[in-house]
Amino acid sequence: MKKRKRIIFLLIFIIPIVLVFTANYSIEKNAENKTFSNSSDIQKNKVGLVLGTSKILKNGRINLYFKYRINATVELYKKGKIDFILVSGDNGNKNYDEPTDFKNELIKNGIPENRIFLDYAGFRTLDSVVRAKEIFGQISITVISQKFHNERAIYLAEKNGISAIGFNARDLSGKYGLKTRIREYFARTKAYLDIVFGVEPKFLGKKIEIK
Repeated sequence: MKKRKRIIFLLIFIIPIVLVFTANYSIEKNAENKTFSNSSDIQKNKVGLVLGTSKILKNGRINLYFKYRINATVELYKKGKIDFILVSGDNGNKNYDEPTDFKNELIKNGIPENRIFLDYAGFRTLDSVVRAKEIFGQISITVISQKFHNERAIYLAEKNGISAIGFNARDLSGKYGLKTRIREYFARTKAYLDIVFGVEPKFLGKKIEIK
């Protein structure tokens, strides 16, 4: 009886650890040679999919992940590496609107408004990439976010029949960057399980043509 309890106890701890490492290895391996930090090296795609994040942190400061994704998107567009920008983020209530925050900032940086499309139902990375195909009709995209996020998005995109590459926005280091990395391990595990169990976006809806 004690031996059985010991085995069960070990399995409860070992299985989650194995799952986390399997998910992270699979996602990193899949993204090899598919993310780029130099805009001169990346191929052109019609649409760049910018993954949303909050503009302002709880302490009132600008979210540098937001700022650096804006910079990366503007660089790609101005270098002719994308023709249109699809901003996908959370607009869960009237007081929180990631896509519009991105749109306003992109316009301030010289991007024409008619080149920007907004997806207000990008609640998760899975939703963002699948909706890029099912709602906005894209089967080949350039994902724009930090490298760790791009790798996860590429994995989810390819598992859903989308050809994807990533342009890496500048990342953060230090304490804040470390906390994000730790969260990413669990986000990748969730993404891996979403594919295993065939999880779909929270919402789909009417198709929107990007042209």
